[in-house]
Amino acid sequence: MTAMIHNAQLIKQGAEAKVYLAPFCQRQAIIKERFTKAYRHPTLDKKLTSRRVVQEARCLSRCQKARIDTPTVYMVDTENYLIYMEYIEGYSVREYLVTPEGQSEEAQTKVAKEIGRALGLMHNIDVVHGDLTTSNLLMRNETGGSVVLIDFGLSYVSQLIEDKAVDLYVLERAFSSTHPNTEVMFEQILRAYGESGKASKQILKKLEDVRMRGRKRSMLG
Repeated sequence: MTAMIHNAQLIKQGAEAKVYLAPFCQRQAIIKERFTKAYRHPTLDKKLTSRRVVQEARCLSRCQKARIDTPTVYMVDTENYLIYMEYIEGYSVREYLVTPEGQSEEAQTKVAKEIGRALGLMHNIDVVHGDLTTSNLLMRNETGGSVVLIDFGLSYVSQLIEDKAVDLYVLERAFSSTHPNTEVMFEQILRAYGESGKASKQILKKLEDVRMRGRKRSMLG
């Protein structure tokens, strides 16, 4: 961990990065530090890790410009593989859906519409998230707080219909494995997606193909 970060508290560690909560410019911020890979040649590793940091920051900024609710990027330090960004006070959709409020039909419909709209807008600007789960969708604490897309560590820019369909399929799998009996909610997400996405008809049609391939793989596995 770089000496630049004082009073940093590790709040999450994944396969690709560590996430810290730390004071930055008189406010609490999230600092994401990407790991280097010991098995790669040091020069190549430095280049690839820096590129990944820049790509994540660019995708976040691209979403911000399109008025999609994502954490604001404060600073990027490619030398130390760090992104300083806004700390969102709230809770994940994963946590929300197991609360009594989150299990109500009305609440699920509202959240589904927000998720679908956000994903439609994101795909409109050709950003593919790459790791859509209910843990990577946050709800802001304030009343009527919007759904925030987070963790763009695997994100990239692509115009391919297939890539966007796979993005939706990953989220659908996350819903079915983590939240039983939310099929109706996911259909509402897709409906809202269809209303806000430019090429949504083609993407939703492609999603059917991706589902078929997924089912075949499950049967073969």
